[in-house]
Amino acid sequence: MKNFGKKHIIQIAFIGLFYCISLAVVYLSMVTQPSSIDSLATIRLAVFCILFPILIKYFLQLVVAPFYSVVEKIRGIEHPSPKTEPLVSVLIPAWNEEVGIIKTLSSVLDTYYEKLEVIVINDGSTDSTHELIKEYLTKHEKIQFLKPKIKYLNLRNGGKARALNKGLKIAKGEIVVTVDADSVMDRYTVSNIVKRFNDPKVGAVAGNVIVGNKSKPLEVIQQLEYLYGFFFKRADSVFNSVYIIGGAAAAYRKSVLDEVGGFDHEIITEDIEMSTRILSKGYKTRYAADAIVYTEGPSDWSGLCNQRLRWKFGRLLTFIKHKNLFFSKDKKHTPYLSFLLFPLAVYSEVTLLLEGPLLALFYGYTIFASDYFPLAFVILFMTSLISLQIIFDPKSRFHYNLLFFAPIAWVVFYIIDVVEFQALFRSLCRLIKRETIQWQKWVRAGVMN
Repeated sequence: MKNFGKKHIIQIAFIGLFYCISLAVVYLSMVTQPSSIDSLATIRLAVFCILFPILIKYFLQLVVAPFYSVVEKIRGIEHPSPKTEPLVSVLIPAWNEEVGIIKTLSSVLDTYYEKLEVIVINDGSTDSTHELIKEYLTKHEKIQFLKPKIKYLNLRNGGKARALNKGLKIAKGEIVVTVDADSVMDRYTVSNIVKRFNDPKVGAVAGNVIVGNKSKPLEVIQQLEYLYGFFFKRADSVFNSVYIIGGAAAAYRKSVLDEVGGFDHEIITEDIEMSTRILSKGYKTRYAADAIVYTEGPSDWSGLCNQRLRWKFGRLLTFIKHKNLFFSKDKKHTPYLSFLLFPLAVYSEVTLLLEGPLLALFYGYTIFASDYFPLAFVILFMTSLISLQIIFDPKSRFHYNLLFFAPIAWVVFYIIDVVEFQALFRSLCRLIKRETIQWQKWVRAGVMN
């Protein structure tokens, strides 16, 4: 609790009040209406109708996702031979990353991919990041013939987007991979990403990000959330429409980056904006489920709330900037993206604002009418889905701890929804006031410690 300030307490109080008022409305409606049960049954049907578009999207994704591997084979995705492997430039932007930078750098250098150059960009760190990198480079020079070449840029602080753009200027690779400095790359990640660029129209590929720290309940919650969320990228990949490609495990065709321009330094989620911009130009984006990068999730509530504020605010700005993608009839934009993903992403934010009253109505009817079938179905469905996601994940053993949480996953996601709600509320306030946000930091402990 020491990381909580007055603002966080006010936000939590607001959310709690919001839910209490919703429950009070349900209670009053039941005690004042003689046919309250029937009325609530009708209301629950209305709740279902409100959520129906989102349910349709999830249903479609669940039907398509299992065919991900089949589609990959049809597309002829294979590992390139060493003679035809393209040069890959791995960019590692860092700002005050003394805790994890060496582990990140070492994991990249330990990759099994041969044609590799590594570019570390220190964006004006005020901790010991620079000293640690210089010390590592000194040791690396003695065995340079055994390892990929490392380029180091020590810059004044200008933001992550500017740092990445500086790295792009000196990158020689045909493929550019970005990795956050709080992450650890699996040894097969680069090679598994590269094989997805077998089509010249593929402009970007998303890797599979896994929360590596799982010693605290909050960290396990994020581990479960990432596992669940990244599973649906399989369906997005089938339709060549992965629009959220996080910087922790992102890959781009260098020529496409040059064509669309560098990263946008005015949008704090420069990675999401870039992948959306690439899609807007008519390129395909895909997902590599076997390209694993372990990242460090926030270990305290304050850090998590601020992280989601940044994500939410940046995504809203991206939607505004690329509003032409919504219901686009341009043939270079896939209907799946323009008529399903983007519109329902905004619709989901609207339903998030209404989630308190909607849940209160749903559970109010469930309890007072003793009709638990829909709730039982949700619990059974979520338990089965999470269990299958764990079993079929490329790193299933790492996720075995989540099997114990599968039966209560539906409750866990409500916790995440509260965090997302506060992020959305704060984001809308900033948009109305025309305010911006700065990059947030949280206490680092190191990934997979």
